[in-house]
Amino acid sequence: MVTETEDPRIVKVTPLQQMLASCTGAILTSLMVTPLDVVKIRLQAQSNPFPKGKCFMYSNGLMDHVCICEEAGNKAWYKKPGNFQGTLDAFLKIIRNEGIKSLWSGLPPTLVMAVPATVIYFTCYDQLTALLRSKLGENETRIPIIAGVVARSMYWYNYEILKKWLCEKSGLYEPTFMINFTSGALSGSFAAIVTLPFDVVKTQKQTQLWTSESHKISVPLNMSTWVIMKNIVAKNGLSGLFTGLIPRLIKIAPACAIMISTYEFGKAFFQRQNVRRQTQE
Repeated sequence: MVTETEDPRIVKVTPLQQMLASCTGAILTSLMVTPLDVVKIRLQAQSNPFPKGKCFMYSNGLMDHVCICEEAGNKAWYKKPGNFQGTLDAFLKIIRNEGIKSLWSGLPPTLVMAVPATVIYFTCYDQLTALLRSKLGENETRIPIIAGVVARSMYWYNYEILKKWLCEKSGLYEPTFMINFTSGALSGSFAAIVTLPFDVVKTQKQTQLWTSESHKISVPLNMSTWVIMKNIVAKNGLSGLFTGLIPRLIKIAPACAIMISTYEFGKAFFQRQNVRRQTQE
């Protein structure tokens, strides 16, 4: 039985509940972001058709796929013909001519591979954060960095700082859905900008590896990240390291916002259920 002096906010969300919340967020993120990337690729293919053997990057908010154009004809979803005048026109024509399911082409592999990884990542972050706060104190500013590095990236540090700042500005003790959404979008955008040069290098390495294995062409696969970056700057200038920044922001900002706000909403829901269950005991 919960006494009057007990604060219901200390009722914990179980790891299983955290996993359910993150799983819901991951699935919702994929469902909402995948159509944006499908349309983007179809528009690209229309203006610059993908020849057989060409690589392109497909990403739907949770993970990136390096896709190879192998199929002949128009059987593949990225080779279907279209006369699109823009993004909205592409959405409408794809739905009308090919069916709404075409907007989620390539989704099953992501759900199989990325959702489990996302669930483990978010759950580990929350568990690590709780452990560190119990050891170092609630207001220890290094906790998001330590937990984030162990779990995955620095993204979490900016998210936690922004969430706390927006709560203080709003005079709230607990963040609202909009605060979580905004913090997720802003921190995701910042992380996308900072990590883009490394993503450009990763894509180049993946493409070189595929070219070497598929076409038996000798390419320098052992070049370090720093050497590849210097070559890109020498050839295309500093802007070469930030190729595709706008599409990346358009994709990552909503993906991060949807994922984190859904996750936090799910945790809050389970916490309320736990409080109600305890008060009924």
